[in-house]
Amino acid sequence: MAAGATYEPIATNTLGSAASSVTFSGISGSYTDIVAIANVKNTVGAGYWLQAQFNGFTSNQYSTTVLQGSGSAASSYRYSNESDGVRCGATYTSNFTPAIINILNYSNSTTFKTVLSRFNDGGNTVQALVGLFRQTGAITSIKFQIESGTADIASG
Repeated sequence: MAAGATYEPIATNTLGSAASSVTFSGISGSYTDIVAIANVKNTVGAGYWLQAQFNGFTSNQYSTTVLQGSGSAASSYRYSNESDGVRCGATYTSNFTPAIINILNYSNSTTFKTVLSRFNDGGNTVQALVGLFRQTGAITSIKFQIESGTADIASG
């Protein structure tokens, strides 16, 4: 006998026109984790980060560690005390870039929130990111935006 559904869709958004951000609000606390699937491109250039901002926090509550490999080389780097959100994917103008974003224990009100994401940069490089949101309250809204501040998320 097949197992029941592992995931339950709770929200979707496909942009009909470019937008500066996409926000999911009023998120129920009745689950343990959130899995967000993003397929994003931007309107201005290559290599801008997709960021997730939680509960409207814009203070230095976010950190991200990036691990990447191309099959012939590997590297890592870190972004600390960021105010715009956890980095969770790359965006380009030439193609949509899919990212799988896991937000762990989002409804827990006693721990910081861990974000795991992974994506391919459209070439030979695969990246895995580990983010931290240093707040203990449950996440009730997620705002996805492009890092540059001038880039929009492209339609589609």
